[in-house]
Amino acid sequence: IDFKDRRMWPTVTPIVAMCFAAAAQSFFWTRFRLPIGATTVVLALLIGEWINRYDNFWGWTFFPINLVFPSALIPMGFWLDIVLMIVG
Repeated sequence: IDFKDRRMWPTVTPIVAMCFAAAAQSFFWTRFRLPIGATTVVLALLIGEWINRYDNFWGWTFFPINLVFPSALIPMGFWLDIVLMIVG
């Protein structure tokens, strides 16, 4: 990770992913009363991230794929769903 990156991806990615998962969790909870919205959206994001990372990092530049692993989103989705099950 380049420390001169304008967007500071180590801080932007978790914040944006948390907001997106929380919005989907709100939709799933108000419409269906299911506490699985955040996990579902995070798994869909993870599949999209893997397609993106494989095509762009490995397919174009042959960057090592193990250095761009987006699995930190899964515990966040589980955490949102667990908190909703406890509180809701």
